[in-house]
Amino acid sequence: MKGTGPTDSTDSTDSSDGADATGDRAAPDDAPDAVVELPDYAERVLGVAELIPPGKVMTYGDVAEWLKDEEHPHGPAPGGPRQVGRVMALYGGAVPWWRVVRADGALLPGNELRALAHYRDEGTPLKGASAASEGHIPRIDMRRARWDGGGGA
Repeated sequence: MKGTGPTDSTDSTDSSDGADATGDRAAPDDAPDAVVELPDYAERVLGVAELIPPGKVMTYGDVAEWLKDEEHPHGPAPGGPRQVGRVMALYGGAVPWWRVVRADGALLPGNELRALAHYRDEGTPLKGASAASEGHIPRIDMRRARWDGGGGA
């Protein structure tokens, strides 16, 4: 898998996954010739993000645990939640980045409205924001939205 740059450089609202016939990811419009070869760990993180069904989420820690538990020729992945977050920040624009979230269900700062649009389109369970919360942005209802990687969505 090859990826694009930061999550805020692309918008994944269309149904296309950005991959061409060979599976390579297209670069952002402002850098049409740039294709990034991803480190193995980044490939693995993005692969998990692509598995999360619409309307469900995994936390950064969930993804890190998944990678530690998976069978892989290179062995278990060494990273934790912070490393998963870094991968998503650098390369997540090529995958459904809004499905990898903070454990408290708070929306990603700076991308709240874009993520919220995706959550509403996909029917992701949300908790209403209290009147005291800044901007009245809801949170993800983690009890109902969290995906454990099982067969059902």
